[in-house]
Amino acid sequence: MKSLRLMLSVLFLMFLSTVAFAQSDPQKSFDKLKTLAGSWQGSATTEPPQDEMPAGTLMQLSLRVTSRGNALVHEMREAGKPDDPAHYDHPVTMFYLDGDRLLLTHYCDAGNRPRMVARTSPDGKTVEFDFIDVAGSTEYGHMHHAVFAFDANHHIEDWTYMMPGDKPVHAHFNLQRTK
Repeated sequence: MKSLRLMLSVLFLMFLSTVAFAQSDPQKSFDKLKTLAGSWQGSATTEPPQDEMPAGTLMQLSLRVTSRGNALVHEMREAGKPDDPAHYDHPVTMFYLDGDRLLLTHYCDAGNRPRMVARTSPDGKTVEFDFIDVAGSTEYGHMHHAVFAFDANHHIEDWTYMMPGDKPVHAHFNLQRTK
């Protein structure tokens, strides 16, 4: 009987440690994304091609850890355009932990706020975000999916925007650290 209790205790502890490791994946992914803090520049392409973003458009991104490390702010704009978000595209994305999930909320130029939840690749080098829901109008479409693949001084972002009628537009950003 004593050995049965001991065995059950060991099994229970193993179960708890498995749960603890599983719950740490969002934290690890968030910590990895926070290493992208800084300034980035690189080219963008879209598929299918879009008039407002011709192939090779130069983009500037900044990522900043804020709120005592509880959020990551991602801001994007076309290089050479004035920093005037009232007149030019200047979307903002916030990354944050919500319980045992890593989420992003994208404050879109289309006037809505889609939320997505993270999945991390087994090697930890890619974080993929899947659509959960959207607040605001989707009359002009909405951001639907995002993938971040990175190392210290280079990262790639792939964003999928769903146009009205559920027609996807894929934007690919190939970025190098500038600061």
